[in-house]
Amino acid sequence: VHNIIPEINAEQLQVYLSLENLDLSSNLISEIKASSFPRMQLKYLNLSNNRITTLEAGCLDNLSSSLMVVKLNRNRISVIPPKIFKLPHVQFLELKRNRIKIVESLTFQGLESLKSLKMQRNGISRLMDGAFFGLGNIEELELEHNNLTEVNKGWLYGLRTLQQLYISQNAINRISPDAWEFCQRLSELDLSYNQLTRLRESAFVGLGLLEKLNLGDNRISHVADGVFRGLANLRTLDLRNNEISWAMEDANEAFVGLSRLDKLILQGNQIKSITKKAFSGLEGLEHLDLSNNAVMSIQENAFAQAQLKELVLNTSSLLCDCQLKWLPQWLTDSRLQQATVNVSCAHPEWLAGQSLLSVDPDDFVCDNFPKPQIRVHPETTVALRGMNVTLTCTAVSSSDSPMSTAWRKDSEVLYDAEVENFARYQQQGGEVVEYTTVLHLSNVNFTDEGKYQCIVTNHFGSNYSNKAKLTVNELPSFLKTPMDLTIRTGAMARLECAAEGHPTPQISWQKDGGTDFPAARERRMHVMPEDDVFFIANVKIEDMGIYSCMAQNIAGGLSANATLTVLETPSFVRPLEDRTVTRGETAVLQCIAGGSPAPRLNWTKDDGPLAVTERHFFAAANQLLIIVDAGLEDAGKYTCIMSNTLGTERGHIYLNVLASPNCDSAQGGIAHEEDGWTTVGIVIIVVVCCVVGTSLVWVIVIYHMRRKSEDYSITNTEEMNLPADIPSYLSSQGTLSEPQEGYSTSEAGSHQQLMPPAGSYMHKGTDGGAAPLVICSDCYDNANIYSRTREYFPYAYISEEDPLDPALPNLMVQMPKEAYPARTQHDTSALDNLLTDRDMSVFLTNHDKISERKISSQQANEPFQLPLWGVNKDLALSHSHFLHQQPGREPLRALRSEGLAEGEQEPAASPQPCRRLREQHLDFS
Repeated sequence: VHNIIPEINAEQLQVYLSLENLDLSSNLISEIKASSFPRMQLKYLNLSNNRITTLEAGCLDNLSSSLMVVKLNRNRISVIPPKIFKLPHVQFLELKRNRIKIVESLTFQGLESLKSLKMQRNGISRLMDGAFFGLGNIEELELEHNNLTEVNKGWLYGLRTLQQLYISQNAINRISPDAWEFCQRLSELDLSYNQLTRLRESAFVGLGLLEKLNLGDNRISHVADGVFRGLANLRTLDLRNNEISWAMEDANEAFVGLSRLDKLILQGNQIKSITKKAFSGLEGLEHLDLSNNAVMSIQENAFAQAQLKELVLNTSSLLCDCQLKWLPQWLTDSRLQQATVNVSCAHPEWLAGQSLLSVDPDDFVCDNFPKPQIRVHPETTVALRGMNVTLTCTAVSSSDSPMSTAWRKDSEVLYDAEVENFARYQQQGGEVVEYTTVLHLSNVNFTDEGKYQCIVTNHFGSNYSNKAKLTVNELPSFLKTPMDLTIRTGAMARLECAAEGHPTPQISWQKDGGTDFPAARERRMHVMPEDDVFFIANVKIEDMGIYSCMAQNIAGGLSANATLTVLETPSFVRPLEDRTVTRGETAVLQCIAGGSPAPRLNWTKDDGPLAVTERHFFAAANQLLIIVDAGLEDAGKYTCIMSNTLGTERGHIYLNVLASPNCDSAQGGIAHEEDGWTTVGIVIIVVVCCVVGTSLVWVIVIYHMRRKSEDYSITNTEEMNLPADIPSYLSSQGTLSEPQEGYSTSEAGSHQQLMPPAGSYMHKGTDGGAAPLVICSDCYDNANIYSRTREYFPYAYISEEDPLDPALPNLMVQMPKEAYPARTQHDTSALDNLLTDRDMSVFLTNHDKISERKISSQQANEPFQLPLWGVNKDLALSHSHFLHQQPGREPLRALRSEGLAEGEQEPAASPQPCRRLREQHLDFS
């Protein structure tokens, strides 16, 4: 020690191989080479106060087996090469007062047993991430008197065993929110003499084992609520010489969570007022230092929660009014060391300079209020971005001491705020000064959001208004809007939508104005919030529609629409079915088409053009081909051709027409009738409207017969009773109930004859039972059933249920619901009156309406089918009057003029074989 040794020579140390302690401090050594030391058993090496500038790689390797303490203080080391210290047994390393500016990553790797590292006064400005990684047993790290500016987890990485960290006398102005993630075993932290101004809520998160925290001699003016909440084991907190007066005076409970704290130092913080909640949460506090603060007022019970044994308080600025009357008695009753409390009054003037403990209790009066009192507090406000906002605060004081105001946002003073101040005198139990301060916020933006507060101060203290929250919102605006999309079935639809606003708007979707998505029910819909994309997989026809993107926040909302069009090649909704009809019947060929856009339909016959006659009708956009009075020439192959922009589809239906020789011969005899027969046609009008892409609309076939205007007229025309679930074709397409001269307008607009060329008559089956109803042309020999003037009764038949639609109600013909004569058995006069006075108009109704008809015992014994036409349910007429006539009798007109003898029975003519009117199975689904 204290020699002029210029270098370390290994040969000179060969004789000291068993040496354990070597002190070469205060010499002239300038470098340490790899060959400087022989293999020795050194445990302690001191090279401090030399001129060492270079540490050669491996310079201490020969000492690695035993070395435990290394001191390199007061040298000229500027760079420490990474991994230069391969000393697994070293526990203490000192590098104080060198010239190290930057500590690189992994610099100290190889010092697995190191417990203490001291690097004070090096001028270190940067600690790289992982600078201390590898120090798996470190307990103490001293970095005082350097130029560090931030505490972050990067350079603290790997210090999981660290217990004491000293970084005072630096330039630290920020503590990262997650700074202590890798050193949560800290028990002592010294951050004094730095440049901290704010303690954010996350400043000490993770330091649950911390026992001593020194934040003295910074510039802390803002202490967030709950900043110490996680420090449950903290015993000592030093906040001396900061600027936390506002944190104390604003009653924000800054020390909540420090239940085990026993020593709190608040010396020199410019504290003027102590509220009753200032020390809330400090149940274990024993030592409180409030020295060097010009305290003017202390609210009652301010120290009630603490278990104080020592209170350091020296102030001569107390406002000795009625609000301070409690303090002398509390100081007397408490077990404090009185020598540490030195307080005296400054107001009122006649008590100025007098010790608080010597003031008579009756002298603590409140004749006035020199300290400002807030009368009007700023109000919480919600504004749209770009608006102007005004916050107002009013205070009064009985003192003429000059008042000053300040505005804070989130507990920080607004130095450049636009403020207007007004002062005026008013009489209020004496002359008082009213002071108003107005804060103007122009063109507010999101950065203006926060809690605003005004502070009014005069010589006697400060008062704080309530905090008013300003919220700035912005209406949503679209960044991306969905575009119209046309896509084939089976593909994936992709709709984009993104919006901005404040707060961030919520994006939702609607389809056709509602939230019922077929794709959602089938789990084919996917929403990607991160990508602002709405997907529909395996697109189907039912997905077609208008999709609306809705952007909504508390400021408002807006929407954007996009149309999704789904294309589908033509297809048959139901298989085509061949038809077989008897000659003279009506044939209905169905070709129910699907596709998008809706396909066009054309018909051909036998691979050639279809010759359309007055017997051919098209309905439901050509999906139904109706052939009235089918003949043998109508038999053949019918082809349905449907096409749209995506393609063409063809299907074939074979129509077979069977001959009916018996009925044909009967019809042949009609030509010899002198009078001839007026054509009585039975027309089945079936209208089925197909709603594009979704459903088929019902087709209603109306039978209407011509009548002779001079004898009979059908005047009672009633609207057809349709089931509630069948849309009325008549209401939208015009009425078909009044054809003129036996013609009706087809869908193509041409007039086609509806009436067959011969008359018809209805009767029971030949077996007399409830056989299907039949229609026959002149089925009775030598029977003039109809008059020469073509008087007739219209009939219809009860159709069977459509096997494709079991829900379809059966229809029948029924007389109008009006009052008729009372029930009689075989009352011919009732029939005569009925036929004479009433027009025989008909309307369709559910067959259920006649299901309740009561049948007499005589009728019940005879098997028969219900009459096809009838009067009111209360009128009981024998079916034989209507279904049987004796040959040779006069026509029905004779019935009307001559009547029948009561109870007279006429034998029925034997009917010839007749063709049946077969039910046409129509698709009403």
